[in-house]
Amino acid sequence: MRALTPARVALGRTGVSLQTRDLLDFQLAHAQARDAVHAALNGAAMAAELTAITGGPVLRLHTMAADRATYLKRPDLGRRLNEASLAGLQSGSWDLALMVVDGLSAIAVERHAPALLQQLIPRLEGWSVAPLAVVEQGRVAIGDEIGLALGVQLSVVLIGERPGLSSPDSLGAYITWAPRPGRTDAERNCISNIRTEGLSYTMAAAQLCMYLTEARSRRLTGIALKEDFSLLKEGTL
Repeated sequence: MRALTPARVALGRTGVSLQTRDLLDFQLAHAQARDAVHAALNGAAMAAELTAITGGPVLRLHTMAADRATYLKRPDLGRRLNEASLAGLQSGSWDLALMVVDGLSAIAVERHAPALLQQLIPRLEGWSVAPLAVVEQGRVAIGDEIGLALGVQLSVVLIGERPGLSSPDSLGAYITWAPRPGRTDAERNCISNIRTEGLSYTMAAAQLCMYLTEARSRRLTGIALKEDFSLLKEGTL
């Protein structure tokens, strides 16, 4: 069982207590999860790294949550841009907006978002893509406001997921058709656990392209759009 899962199963006992090594391992994992939640994204470094990957402009945006403490206490402020960021966005004729958002694990974004985008961007031939955005102190729904302001058909939010006790650096991707404030999670598709020990960058990029292609064809995302594994065969996407 332990060879098949990183979950804490079949742990040894000393009397009625956990063995010391398992207790220390749990405490380490808990500390890593807490550190991930409180870690701050280096927005300037991330923007520079993504500029090198995309070869185009990268927008640096910030939500109404001024700092990490406010962000954790007020999720609603992480769903809205501050005035300066919103004023700097201009609507265009783009099909797609890509956003890199710190979320609840900035380390997930720093470790995995650039590598995923290196796999994804070459697959977007035929798509008109808005300037990439790096958003600090953001939640998933920030993509709705940004997508509406940019006038895109689809938005993809790459965001650090809530850390678990075996995955403090898991990256998620949320795809939304016709983004606008008020969209619910039922109107999005999610690809989760993108990391070295989880879903590979290559497979995640293929799944993203599948969702984007189907969403544009059917003009929807969410529970009405199911994953078609036949489209993920080698050489299809």
